[in-house]
Amino acid sequence: MKANRAQIERALDAPPADIRLFLLHGPDESGSQALAARLEKAMGGDAERIDLDAPTLKTDPARLADEAASISLFGGARWIRLTLSNDDALGAIEGLLEAEQAGNPVVALGGALKNTSKILKLALDHKAVMTFASYVPEGRDAEQLAIMVGREKGLRLPSDLARRIAELTGGDRTLMAIEIEKLSLFLDAAPDRPAEATHEAIDALAAEAAEEDIGALVNAVLGGDIPKLLRELRILAQLGTSEGSLLWALLRRAHLLASIRAEFDRSGDMDAAMASAGKAIFWKDKAAVQRQARLWAADGIARVIQRLAEAERLSRTSRNAGPVLVEHELLMIARQAARGR
Repeated sequence: MKANRAQIERALDAPPADIRLFLLHGPDESGSQALAARLEKAMGGDAERIDLDAPTLKTDPARLADEAASISLFGGARWIRLTLSNDDALGAIEGLLEAEQAGNPVVALGGALKNTSKILKLALDHKAVMTFASYVPEGRDAEQLAIMVGREKGLRLPSDLARRIAELTGGDRTLMAIEIEKLSLFLDAAPDRPAEATHEAIDALAAEAAEEDIGALVNAVLGGDIPKLLRELRILAQLGTSEGSLLWALLRRAHLLASIRAEFDRSGDMDAAMASAGKAIFWKDKAAVQRQARLWAADGIARVIQRLAEAERLSRTSRNAGPVLVEHELLMIARQAARGR
């Protein structure tokens, strides 16, 4: 059955015994994830979470109903988070709804399901399923969302500033929360000591954070953290950071890793190799740099340097495809790093 926002929020905050499945879908995936987080909070920090996906359930449809009826190994609360990509999990969901008992709530994240989706049709017609579609907030809704998130962090956001944050993040709830969290930390705000946010504070934070944001992307690429890389690319695109700035920062780190790795291969002592770099390593990045130096062999980091240099050249000569070329190269390097983790 279809629910409105108030109904789905109440149900996720206190899951009813007669609802076996919450289907959260729609183009605003950040909104769906935020709703799923309400169920996670309601279940408690000690609850056992079982993560399943459509390919797994396609080969083992009975597992969903089994997990929903199982008792936690630790005797506490238990819930299931299901990620959907198509109708592959239809049989598993039918089994869940037909089972004699369930007990553990299931929340399914469906993304932008088509109206022809068999799972969506089943969910809308079944009384033991609650569905809700999230859409990217716009205009006044986006402003109100920014104000609400700010209030939770101890920030008082005037309407014009809330509108600026909403526009900066394209109404994406996750990016909005990240930006507001940064602003809250910058102003030392908290629910028990609220602060007034200003445009000047956002301007100062943007200038200060640009280098840090690039640093986070550098660590994501060379550390093989693909989800973080994708988030950082979106943030830096919103900030208008140039492809050249990203590539030069990555090249600096890659050359640093090449130097450290060469010293490590010579001496066999990573601490000594790190020390040989001296002040080239910022203290906040020391742990990340050491992990990356162990992750990348000398020949591998040499190839990375060649690829980054070529990407930098192409970004200057290709007027329209520059961002696409750069993103492709960064993903390829991150995937290589991920394989070595």
